[in-house]
Amino acid sequence: MEHEAFSSAIISLLVGNESGALARIIELFSGRGYNIESLTVAPVDALNKVSRVNIVTSGTPSTLAQIKVQIERLVPVLRVVNLTVEGPYVAREMALVKVVSSGETRTEALRIAEAFRARIVDTTAHSFIFELTGSGDKLNSFIELMRSLGLAEISRTGVASICRGPQTI
Repeated sequence: MEHEAFSSAIISLLVGNESGALARIIELFSGRGYNIESLTVAPVDALNKVSRVNIVTSGTPSTLAQIKVQIERLVPVLRVVNLTVEGPYVAREMALVKVVSSGETRTEALRIAEAFRARIVDTTAHSFIFELTGSGDKLNSFIELMRSLGLAEISRTGVASICRGPQTI
């Protein structure tokens, strides 16, 4: 018997911006034992009261298809797209990374930040806060390199994603 491989997916949805909408989506994931690896929510159309939700989750192809169908049934979900299946997309994440260091480690942190195109958004005599935008892999690599240089704190936004080309959600 063959087993389906687990893969990561970005599920993007438009929902009516109303009280309890996000709670229903999270309850669906929780109740079925699906893991949410990343979650972003923000209003995208104030006039029509619509928000966009981006969820990164993982599962077998059949599980991911099932998640999509179950989300589509929820009120007030207007549209659901599994971006990893339905076409090319762009996905980015932003992180704030605080590094506490001095001397040569401070210089090395600056050098690495420049290579990753991280911006310094705050600096003191003993710390930096870097702002970095890109793929999750890029952010993870930067964070790993900062661990030995005084990594003190991380705050990440979660994935924002959108279809490439003229296609829309």
